[in-house]
Amino acid sequence: MNDLKRVMVAMSGGVDSSVAAYLLCSKGYDCVGSMMKLYENTSSNVSDSACCSVADAEDARAVAALLDIPFFVFNFTDNFNRQVIQRFIDAYQNGSTPNPCIDCNRFMKFQRFLQRATEMDCEYIATGHYAQIICSTNGRYLLKKGVDDSKDQSYALYSMTQEQLSRTLFPLGDLTKSQVRELALSQGLVTAKKRDSQDICFAPDKDYAGFIERYTNISSKKGRFINKDGDDLGEHNGIIHYTIGQRKGLGLHGPNPLYVCSICPENNTVVVGASEELYSSHLTACDINLIPIDKLDGSLRVQARVRYRQSVQLATVWQTGDDSLHVEFDNPQRAITKGQAIVLYDGEDVIGGGTIT
Repeated sequence: MNDLKRVMVAMSGGVDSSVAAYLLCSKGYDCVGSMMKLYENTSSNVSDSACCSVADAEDARAVAALLDIPFFVFNFTDNFNRQVIQRFIDAYQNGSTPNPCIDCNRFMKFQRFLQRATEMDCEYIATGHYAQIICSTNGRYLLKKGVDDSKDQSYALYSMTQEQLSRTLFPLGDLTKSQVRELALSQGLVTAKKRDSQDICFAPDKDYAGFIERYTNISSKKGRFINKDGDDLGEHNGIIHYTIGQRKGLGLHGPNPLYVCSICPENNTVVVGASEELYSSHLTACDINLIPIDKLDGSLRVQARVRYRQSVQLATVWQTGDDSLHVEFDNPQRAITKGQAIVLYDGEDVIGGGTIT
């Protein structure tokens, strides 16, 4: 199949990207294996499992050698620091809860990595994401859920543009995770039994506030917990330590459980309340991206997610500006969180999404 195009495959050293590379090679694509070095681990407090560890690089290189394809490691640490880590820090310091994996997809995999692929004369890039891309009859590229609902990653891909969709391959989109493992075992890939990473790569210990303090060398400024009436309930450790819906680690005592309901960086307060105070039927979002259409005209019935593993919720959406949406849910949603993504679906198709404001 010599007429097929040259593809740069993002290989993380895990089983998914390894099988993605194998599948493309088996179909005759001219593949180039590559890994992005994103984070320089300079802290003894951060696990060696952080981005692009030596072990991961060795595993990816071994798979590339088995497939007889070239392999490169690209140092994108400056881009990652600016586009992902700094956004992560800024969001927490401004009372939001970011999703750095979405930013990594947006600014690294499908922007910087695609740029490097173009520089190396590759027409496509490929990743091990569980999602699907199709070209509709009108020539518009569509993003669809992966067939394995338990692994579907479409939520984190909603920001992909038409140009990026047209130049991206997702070889695993029509496979289940068990099928991917079986393929890896059958081909003798060294990553076949490797466990999946579940953590934010630059903070695998999940101590996000500690990471921010170490990275910036600035200690959190303590403030006050208050309730919705403004009553002072005690001291908090700094707003970067909290997120909406949080109950554990508040250090507050009372007759009923208390949860973080809002975070107010303007006066360095954290508002806490009862569980029922966490529910809301609407939200606004900015920095939006729409995939099958350029603009919403009027209202649209959708299924929506306000967090990665949430089941879809029925809602109505309106576009309120060039870069903003308003969403009304049929049923109140718990702990809608500023900084997270709202992603809209029509069945299996991703309509688009934005950042909750």
